[in-house]
Amino acid sequence: MSLLPWLEPGRLDFPPPERALEDPPGLLAAGGDLSVARLREAYRHGIFPWYEDGSPILWWCPDPRAVIRPGELRIHRSLRKRLNRDDYEVTADTCFERVVEACAGPRRSGGRTRVGTWITPEMRAAYRRLHEAGLAHSVEVWMEGELAGGLYGVALGRAFFGESMFTARTDGSKIAFVHLLGQLGAWDFPLVDCQLPNPHLERLGVHEVPRAAFLAELRTLVDAPDRPGPWTLAWRWPGPATP
Repeated sequence: MSLLPWLEPGRLDFPPPERALEDPPGLLAAGGDLSVARLREAYRHGIFPWYEDGSPILWWCPDPRAVIRPGELRIHRSLRKRLNRDDYEVTADTCFERVVEACAGPRRSGGRTRVGTWITPEMRAAYRRLHEAGLAHSVEVWMEGELAGGLYGVALGRAFFGESMFTARTDGSKIAFVHLLGQLGAWDFPLVDCQLPNPHLERLGVHEVPRAAFLAELRTLVDAPDRPGPWTLAWRWPGPATP
């Protein structure tokens, strides 16, 4: 950790992403704070915070980068059947804090219960401030009046940066993801950053691209006008998308 650049609270600049470490892959800097201004500056340069409670704030920019475009979404047969049912409702920005709390809570993986310790109370407060500033958004899926799944992330210009998702009912997070990409496609958002790949996302069409290519495209997208929240989703499965 002593080899990492240390960010001072009064300065918002970051080291060039190309200076990120190879081990651990993508680790760029430590310290600083989670102010709205710093987080906005970080995302504009493809950098995101990821650390555990009790650790200094750590900033990352991995190479390669996991991304997806709205037109690349893959919907397998069982998910298509689930989407075709009419027993769910999808909303946006109606209960942001509940979605973040659910993403931070224990979840089942590989037959074991895992706790999402990286979404610390400090991180939850930071993204609440981003939401209040109109930059962070949630998508919620409701079944029988209960929150069945959802996701949250950050939007700057015409780029969306996914942070986390959760499922309380089967395919809850996937339904949220499909509707998010449908709406982003309607709004002409060409790129969704998923940070790091995992089998769940890869099955939906998320793939890796070189960091240099990701950052080059990002520089253009983040200079477009923002679409501040709260968001309303007009797109509904199976489309067509609406403005």
